[in-house]
Amino acid sequence: MPPSHLFADRPAQPPEPGAVDALISQTRRLRGEVDAVRRDAVANDDDPQQRWQRALCDLAVHQLDDLGAHLGQLRVGVPEGVAPGIEAAAEPEVESVPDLAAEPDPGTAYGEAAPARTGSLLSRVGSAEWNLLTDEVSWSEELFQIFGRPAESGPMSLDELPSMVFAEDQSVLQGLVTDCLIDGKPIDGEFRIVRTDGRVRTVHMTGEPVLDSDGCTASMWAVLRDVSELRRSQRAVRESRDSLERSRQIERTERRVAVELQEAVLPPWRGSLRFAHDGPAPLDVAAHYLPAASTGLIGGDWYDALALPGGDALLTVGDLTGHGVAATSSMAMLLGALRGMAVAGIRPGDLMGHLNQLLETSVQPALGSAMCCRYDPVAQTLTWAQAGHPAPLLFRDGTGHALRRPEGVLLGATTGGRYGETETQLFPGDLLVLHTDGLTRGSGAQDDTGTRRLLALGPRLTEARDALECVRAVVEEFGEEPREDDACVMVVQVGR
Repeated sequence: MPPSHLFADRPAQPPEPGAVDALISQTRRLRGEVDAVRRDAVANDDDPQQRWQRALCDLAVHQLDDLGAHLGQLRVGVPEGVAPGIEAAAEPEVESVPDLAAEPDPGTAYGEAAPARTGSLLSRVGSAEWNLLTDEVSWSEELFQIFGRPAESGPMSLDELPSMVFAEDQSVLQGLVTDCLIDGKPIDGEFRIVRTDGRVRTVHMTGEPVLDSDGCTASMWAVLRDVSELRRSQRAVRESRDSLERSRQIERTERRVAVELQEAVLPPWRGSLRFAHDGPAPLDVAAHYLPAASTGLIGGDWYDALALPGGDALLTVGDLTGHGVAATSSMAMLLGALRGMAVAGIRPGDLMGHLNQLLETSVQPALGSAMCCRYDPVAQTLTWAQAGHPAPLLFRDGTGHALRRPEGVLLGATTGGRYGETETQLFPGDLLVLHTDGLTRGSGAQDDTGTRRLLALGPRLTEARDALECVRAVVEEFGEEPREDDACVMVVQVGR
């Protein structure tokens, strides 16, 4: 143990018992709160964010355990002849703070319950002194416990100490000792040891040389602390943080790819899209995509308007389940097939049937809703079919209503699904709003609040100059909402 003159300028001042008790109570309460947070974080171990939180909580619990044990020693007082903060108190000290004394066994795997063990938590801190003049070595009882060395075997000299140190760390220990003995530098470093029972521990060593009256090094005193659990927790925090960052990087990459794929497939409209037909009623079309606020990932919603051979126009919106690259790639496949079949002259009902079959045989199984419309500008008729999709809203003279839906189940839901068709007569000035259910979805299956809000925009949409202004009105009404799913809206205005 260090000579008494090292502490001659540190007069002992016993702390107020009540103040220490209050600190112990606060520490115990804080540890319980942190432990509760840790238990909650363990519930979802597959989530990198949760693993990171758990590791941080483990680290905080270890620190609070140390603090509580040290406060317990402070309350009882330091035994006579023992330097403060070095020697561990007797066993009753641990009993005075039972909630803070538990610590995972070093040999237990990280995250597993540890068996009960005897001995104070403070046994992880021990002290030693090596007298260079007499070759006398003094170890505290706790240092024997740290090294797993029987007390009857006696303390180890500086020459013997490296025999228990990892080969890779022996140079670290040698450097610490040499700097202290030769250059009089303080000791502050870590190395790993292999205990006599085969367990590997990490030890942090601090100390200083003790000088004689001539200023020469007479002995070396050191405090050694077992920091294995602390370093294990720090390593878990670091690994969890790295895992979380990798997950975030993957998410950012997937989002970028999904956005690029979506932009490459969907029409890049920055204004109204006008179809200059020979008929009396050309179409003015505009659309907008609204990403989900909850996930931040791009989904499989689509919209499209395409001039077909012969002068007709294809109008379609749809929604595939899922988010990210898988959803957008399936959407791109489905939309490409839809365009090709529409150009080939396949009617909307049959087209839905082919899309259902295509989605059934896809290597990436998914469900989807869709609506496909074919507009004849000469006859001013809209022929359309749907697959589990909200019906178009028709606005005329300032009021709107949902069109009657033909039969049609979700795409990919069943083999050989049947899809009916219906025909609607349109007139100059009519306005169609096609959207996916993410725009108007309510809290339940029967909640039509979103649809009623959309229909209430009728007077404003009727007074709009063009389809683009109508889309802006819809986005102003719905765009800032925290949607759980992405959505798209397309407005089709029949020319006057």
